[in-house]
Amino acid sequence: MEFSKVKTIKGDDNLKKFVLFAFNGEAMCFVHVLLNGMDMITKGYDVKIIIEGAATKLLPEMKKEGSLLFGLYKKAHDKGIIEGVCRACSAKMETMEDALAMGLTLLDDMSGHPSISRYIEEGYIVITF
Repeated sequence: MEFSKVKTIKGDDNLKKFVLFAFNGEAMCFVHVLLNGMDMITKGYDVKIIIEGAATKLLPEMKKEGSLLFGLYKKAHDKGIIEGVCRACSAKMETMEDALAMGLTLLDDMSGHPSISRYIEEGYIVITF
């Protein structure tokens, strides 16, 4: 499905479900994932954030008080929109222990990675960063 062809139809609950897959390992990109997730949840959308790929290397920054990511991450986590972290990528980036210490779920239903198709089957629109 091309995102440009998605139309919002009032009353269609499936068009209010989004999963944001964060692959990019740049902090400024992840800030925008968090900002958009928080904006969407305050507007009544069902939104989940998945930390995947190179973004898993940002976990130590997310838990470090005073860092660029700490405040926004904490707000998103407290709202319950952080779905989890890729098990395989957090292992590769050596941040799995950080994920576990932060109480995050390790996602691994597709050969050690979170499955995008699972979320599509659950009616979520997938957005990747």
